[in-house]
Amino acid sequence: MVTASRERAWRVAAEVPDPELPMLTLADLGVLHGVEVTPDGTVVARLTPTYAGCPAVAEMRAEVAVRLRAAGFADVRVITALDPPWTTDRITDEGRRKLREHGIAPPGPRTAPGSAPGHRTWLSLGTAPADVPCPRCSSADTEELSRFAATACTALRRCRACLEPFPHVKDLP
Repeated sequence: MVTASRERAWRVAAEVPDPELPMLTLADLGVLHGVEVTPDGTVVARLTPTYAGCPAVAEMRAEVAVRLRAAGFADVRVITALDPPWTTDRITDEGRRKLREHGIAPPGPRTAPGSAPGHRTWLSLGTAPADVPCPRCSSADTEELSRFAATACTALRRCRACLEPFPHVKDLP
């Protein structure tokens, strides 16, 4: 019974869209870190935001709680968990596909399951990755225009082949 409730609660919470990237659900983005149902029936959902100062975390927490209560779960707690920290490896393959479909370059390749996240030195050195393909024409000939775009986790790039600007979700190991 608790397992079925947990799976149903997960499905409900997993469908909440990200407020800043609404083409993605919290599950696609890897922000939904876990959902448990305690023996007394309390649903506890854990969210790990993309970074500690994420301005959308309050909205995400509220929307998860609203949807879980609307699905019939009376006692709901939504907590923010910063440990372990979120990484771009948590973005699902489906999430990466949705980003590309919406003209946003996803971060670099996901780390193989079970292995440690890759070391991406450009973050610490302040330089951008050179190999970010254009989500519109797939050209690898792109350049960074600005380290920050509409959200703190994106950079603004331009394709030299099709000349279109596009956001890129920065790699965070």
